[in-house]
Amino acid sequence: MSDCNAAYELLAAGLTDRGVDLGTIKGLLKAQQIETPSWGYADSGTRFNVFKQPGAAITIQEKLDDAAQVHKFTGVTPTVAVHVAWDFVEGVDPQEVVKYAASQGVQVGAINPTMFQEQFYLNGSIANQDPQARRHVVDHMLHSVDIGRQVGSDVLSLWFADGTNYPGQGDFVKRKHWVTECLQEVYAAMPPSMRMMIEYKLFEPGFYHTDIADWGMAYVFCRQCGPQAQVLVDLGHHARSVNIEHIVAFLLDEGALGGFHFNDARYADDDLTTGSVNPYQVFLIYTELVKAANRARDVAYMVDQSHGEKPKIEAMIQTVCNIQKAYAKALLVEWAALEQAQAEGNIVDGENVLIDAFNTDVEPLLRQVREEMGLAPDPLAAYRASGYQAKIDSERGFRDNPGGLG
Repeated sequence: MSDCNAAYELLAAGLTDRGVDLGTIKGLLKAQQIETPSWGYADSGTRFNVFKQPGAAITIQEKLDDAAQVHKFTGVTPTVAVHVAWDFVEGVDPQEVVKYAASQGVQVGAINPTMFQEQFYLNGSIANQDPQARRHVVDHMLHSVDIGRQVGSDVLSLWFADGTNYPGQGDFVKRKHWVTECLQEVYAAMPPSMRMMIEYKLFEPGFYHTDIADWGMAYVFCRQCGPQAQVLVDLGHHARSVNIEHIVAFLLDEGALGGFHFNDARYADDDLTTGSVNPYQVFLIYTELVKAANRARDVAYMVDQSHGEKPKIEAMIQTVCNIQKAYAKALLVEWAALEQAQAEGNIVDGENVLIDAFNTDVEPLLRQVREEMGLAPDPLAAYRASGYQAKIDSERGFRDNPGGLG
């Protein structure tokens, strides 16, 4: 018996002794789906510079090629989020994108209108005091809805850079009303199968105020639109030390949690590899999702990271593996023991139930699950051995990106 198999058998025996239904847990892990972003495969950088990598993708086809590699080796990333202005440039036929994605074994996921990267948006988008500017943005979102309809996407993912830098620059309430009017028009145009996900952000690029600054504001805008509008939680869009798992539990209970943008942050919206700074937080978020069961059934799990230093495909595989670990550990929480400790007011035991699950080495379990799915047990090692990175580095080289972050 190999060391890997022996480690799994030992873990399985211990879990079985605790009454864990290992078959159910493996089934849930195999069914897990995580969406990767097209922009995560393109050149990116900081406000100071875009740092190029030789194999970085430019076209939507190249991005789909790279995303397909992540799915090939992890087995749980079948969809790819797209940015309309970066991916559906002039001459790109949405139907051809659908066909090409299918040929690579993936499909188009969330549709993201791009409403922040042109001179046009200097004074905002849907909170802009200029009605012509707001009209331009609404038309872009309506165009994005139409693209979503053509490619079969059921998620319209919205983030706005609207805000101000100085007191007196704008009227808070007027801007709030403009945001509501614009969102309601777009919402009314969505097909019945589509959900609008409204993302929030504490600050940046506006440093005095942001028009959708937290989950409560996003929730209010969702309520003003209708039941197909839900809140999108980006892990990096909060003040430091905010209890994100509490927000997740609250929104789940309200039926208002639409999805996630997974990443990690040390200081602000760092867009670091998920789990690289605070893996315990990712685990605690997943415990709320696991506990909510049916209420979390339609939550969309999306990655939002732009890797300027790490090799892009490797970093995405690493992210997916870290998310899998968090989910696997959350599935091992002994809920009956946790509920008993809470009922008895036993703080130490309640915390230890979570710590015990978090400290469990689930790597043998994940390796076993991958083997049962017909995958290599170590996705990163398998990708490195495939030669794909050397191939795209050689074929693509360093290039200027005509659109997007690069």
